[in-house]
Amino acid sequence: MDGAVGGGGAEGELTAQETALYDRQIRVWGVDAQKRLSKAHVLVCGMNGTTIEFCKNIVLAGVGSLSLMDDHMVTEDDLNANFLIPPDESIYGGRSRAEVCCECLKDFNPMVRVSVEKGDPSLIDGEFLDKFDIVVVSGASLKIKLFINDNCRKRSKRIAFYAIDCKDSCGEIFIDLQKHSFVQKKPGGDTEQQELTYPSLQEAISVPWNNLPRKTTKLYFAMRVLENYELSEGCSPGETTLSDIPAVLARMKDMCNKMLERRSILLYVPY
Repeated sequence: MDGAVGGGGAEGELTAQETALYDRQIRVWGVDAQKRLSKAHVLVCGMNGTTIEFCKNIVLAGVGSLSLMDDHMVTEDDLNANFLIPPDESIYGGRSRAEVCCECLKDFNPMVRVSVEKGDPSLIDGEFLDKFDIVVVSGASLKIKLFINDNCRKRSKRIAFYAIDCKDSCGEIFIDLQKHSFVQKKPGGDTEQQELTYPSLQEAISVPWNNLPRKTTKLYFAMRVLENYELSEGCSPGETTLSDIPAVLARMKDMCNKMLERRSILLYVPY
């Protein structure tokens, strides 16, 4: 496995080199936030136009470590959306997206450990996830997202889960921090401890549409229809084409009819 030397001094203290390098951002969010960032271990499954921006930003910010999982071989189509892949076939030819992106990200910040994790996201086990604090999944089927989210929740330590999906210029993000504690400022300068409890992905998509807030964006329903269609037809995310539109619209009508009957669409999706 590839990797550069990670940052962080003894007992999580920032080294003099880190303090100097991240001086500007430390002034924005403070030393404690930078310490937490430098101890965070992140796994990203799926290297696409959205996740590479995330990876670039956290590497520049000084994350503890970043692991990339995407065994798909680089194609010319990837060059249109992935600036981490150089437009030179002699460099990317016969190599996976994760491998090529890893090399580029190392150059962004040599103090951050960036590595490649080979394997199939659908086969990730709990012990493997124990190495990480944050898991980001993008471009995966609903079945895989549910599987990974469920495994994150079953671990003894809290593992934050993010699912990101983009359809051309539209997209959505699902966040499951399980339980998140934070301090909120009150009028007058006092502070109060707050805690948020997040639903799992399975729980979130199982809510009947007629129970959702009236201001819910139409994009949410469109994404659920496409997700449902891809799942039932065995399509990979992003493979839906113009020729599929009649079938997608028929699926939308069927889902809406079920909602009128007050039935939840995906009460349970086996994986």
